[in-house]
Amino acid sequence: MRAPVAWTVRGAAGVLTGAALGHTLWNGVAEPGAALAFATLITVGELARRDRRDPLGRHPAPLGSAGALAYALLGQNAGQPTHHGVLQTVAVVVAAVLAGIVPHIARGRGPALDHLSRRVLTVAFAAACFQPLYNSGRLEQWVGQGPYLVGYLLSLLGLTALCDAVLAAALAGARTGRPYGPLLHDELRAQLGVGSAICATGVVMALGAAVAGLWAVTVFSGPLLLTQLSFHRITAIRTTYRQTITSLARATEIAGCTRPGHSRRVAALSCAVGRELGLSERELTVLEYAALMHDIGQLSLVDPVPDGATAGLPDGEARRIAELGGEVARQTGVPAEVAVVVERQADPYREQPTAARIVRTVNAYDDLVGGSRHPGGSLAALERLRLGTGHDYQPEVVECLARVLARGGRGRVVPVPPG
Repeated sequence: MRAPVAWTVRGAAGVLTGAALGHTLWNGVAEPGAALAFATLITVGELARRDRRDPLGRHPAPLGSAGALAYALLGQNAGQPTHHGVLQTVAVVVAAVLAGIVPHIARGRGPALDHLSRRVLTVAFAAACFQPLYNSGRLEQWVGQGPYLVGYLLSLLGLTALCDAVLAAALAGARTGRPYGPLLHDELRAQLGVGSAICATGVVMALGAAVAGLWAVTVFSGPLLLTQLSFHRITAIRTTYRQTITSLARATEIAGCTRPGHSRRVAALSCAVGRELGLSERELTVLEYAALMHDIGQLSLVDPVPDGATAGLPDGEARRIAELGGEVARQTGVPAEVAVVVERQADPYREQPTAARIVRTVNAYDDLVGGSRHPGGSLAALERLRLGTGHDYQPEVVECLARVLARGGRGRVVPVPPG
């Protein structure tokens, strides 16, 4: 069911793009000055886009998105009515986006097809809800040109943002296999950030151009461009922060306390299990950091644990190491939630937060398949975890881990027996 959803979205965007380009080429461009101005703005926004998805807002090209929405909602230019319509709006946006992403494609970092499909459909939705009503005069009869028009535009952009979030969640679910509900929650939450700024800037641009002309587009795009540059800097800081935590986690491997790659394997597999359980984006970030640092308490031990495998230790010793790890994590300045997960990873699962349950289970799995105590490999390790679901491991987490491994997730692929 997931693949047809993705192909339906892409197919609808492709058909709409073809119809828009064909219509515009056949009938010519209405108000070419306005079309060129907004196309230039969108192109500049695409040229300034991030090569990778922005984890803070999911809008790699906010300036281009705001320009596209403003053109979709443009009813007048310096007091003169416009007549570009829905199909020309889509055609101009598509042409401008394609012109702006050429350098990114040349570097092998162009946007995904899903992102372009979303852009086409959301702009078409906004234009279809505004252009026919405005050009026919019915919108002016209903709401006039005052504050009610502004309210209508804001409401319309709210629906457009909802449409974009629904499409993004559907496409992400088709791509990753994650549950739809948490994905939609993440997308809606992202819309409250830079998405709100995009919608507000789109309305201001359209209203400003209606009164003052096209020069207003340049004036009102400045603040969003500065916001985009700020988000780029914050993203770079977060990337550096994650690299620092990853390097710190490797200290246990360099010191010989754990097996090479253990922390990275546990982090990758923990995140896969967290997605299977439907954790939000923020919860997955906390989970990843805690999984990377889960063994850091071993640096405080006088006598290292053999092979760094804490799964077979007595409960008291495992908790002591976890508490030491929590103290070390706090001193590194990580978020408090990360230190709590590290500290409580050895508690009985009924007393643990969800992230700690996942880290404990995945850590035990990697210890068991990497050690010599279970020559049966992955299947024997999973059975050992199932035997411990009465006290040590949450049954739902163990079964999610089994499903991830059966699908070929990070770790060893194993056959999962029924039940």
